[in-house]
Amino acid sequence: MRLTQWHRNRRCQALLIILGCCVCLLVTGCGELSTTDLSAEDIAAARQTRDATLQSKVDSLVRPLVETGHTPGVVVGVLLADGSTHFYGYGVANQINHRKPDGDTLFAVGSLSKGYLAAVTALLVDEGKLSWDDTLETLLPPGTSLSMDARTITLLQLATHTSGLPRQPTTLQTLAYFVEYLFDGNNFYRHFDLAYTLNYLATFSSDTKGRQQYSNIGYGLLGYILELKTGQTVDMLLKHKLVEPMGLSCTGYSPELLPCYPGRAYGYAGDQPKFIVRGHPTPDWHFTPLMRGSAGLWSNAKELLMFASAHLKGNESRFNKVLASNLRVRLPLPKKSAAVAWLVDDFGSQTITFQIGFVAGYSSYIGLDVDKRTAVVVLQNSFNWDNSVGQKLLLRLAQ
Repeated sequence: MRLTQWHRNRRCQALLIILGCCVCLLVTGCGELSTTDLSAEDIAAARQTRDATLQSKVDSLVRPLVETGHTPGVVVGVLLADGSTHFYGYGVANQINHRKPDGDTLFAVGSLSKGYLAAVTALLVDEGKLSWDDTLETLLPPGTSLSMDARTITLLQLATHTSGLPRQPTTLQTLAYFVEYLFDGNNFYRHFDLAYTLNYLATFSSDTKGRQQYSNIGYGLLGYILELKTGQTVDMLLKHKLVEPMGLSCTGYSPELLPCYPGRAYGYAGDQPKFIVRGHPTPDWHFTPLMRGSAGLWSNAKELLMFASAHLKGNESRFNKVLASNLRVRLPLPKKSAAVAWLVDDFGSQTITFQIGFVAGYSSYIGLDVDKRTAVVVLQNSFNWDNSVGQKLLLRLAQ
């Protein structure tokens, strides 16, 4: 009898959480799900660390995450104004051999993928192969069925999350896969292929175009457009436009082909998936060709800092200047202004430009202080909503 009541309670809890999550998927205001906001107390605490060493600044923020079981492992990468890089690993990369993660450890970085796709897009715009003002009506193949709202979506709107497209189309199939994900951790974007997306665009309508609304499907569409206009896959574009010019060896969409794959971090449950016990393994996500440019990238802290550094060297080459242009605010907002793939937020006198990424088993953060020419990367091998560590560390570095 006690066991039956336990199951009833768990079922009721599950239904309530699922209902809340489904409502969140339906409400356009849920575009920013991660916690990155900082309080006045956080800013004051940063001032108190002015004389602390870099190691102690990182330790005080990150050690508690591992010691409390919040995540199995964390890697922090720091780029200082003098160009030096520093890496700190905590916990374990996997619970099999308990190896400590470091700057070379491979992680799935989820939506940090969008920053790379946006960089490729900007380079193609600079080459004259695309224009930020191009619309879907001219970018997609002739005869593609598009609604009136879809026809006028521009390349820039896709890249700045201002197209009016939702995080993902909320259909019964999406909701069914999402419910499964809460229990098994499997990819609930697995049906988002080209046919599904084009069918959605045929009847798409929105009253939020021009306003910031985070869209995974929008970046999937952006990747498809780049492939159409260049005749190259997003894998090839990543290689030719970023990996080779920057000397990246452990960044790509097919992790098993990367040399650092044997030492990869394994993904574990954190705040999500809700009904997998925290710290238990989660399955790797495999994306459709349409969605891999939006969320399918793998990389490590060392190469993410190289990517960050390239954005801070705007005067060194045309390549760097183009990447730096993506940091410019295109839609000023009271909080979290929109740049191309990046969010821009003010904390007192300090401005932080950042991205966050989630995929089952992993959380990722990359943040820049353009004025101070510093950057921070935080990679966790569990899915946790709180991504404020990177912001707090950039505040402390500014002191």
